[in-house]
Amino acid sequence: MKVVVLIMLMCSTTPGNECKAIPTPIVQFNDIYTCTVFGYKYSEQVISSLTPEFVNKYGAYTRFMCEKRQVI
Repeated sequence: MKVVVLIMLMCSTTPGNECKAIPTPIVQFNDIYTCTVFGYKYSEQVISSLTPEFVNKYGAYTRFMCEKRQVI
């Protein structure tokens, strides 16, 4: 059986800062569409929870991937 897994990262445009994995309330989805829609909505929530000063200073942004994984 295959599931789709959401992997979300917090990134920065500041040199030397690496993207870090961030937890999400839902990790597994039945299809890529549902995962992608959730990823965009959750990204907006994450960025909106930060201050404009923080986002502007560090160039903070999110990235996410929805990957098919085999579940045994």
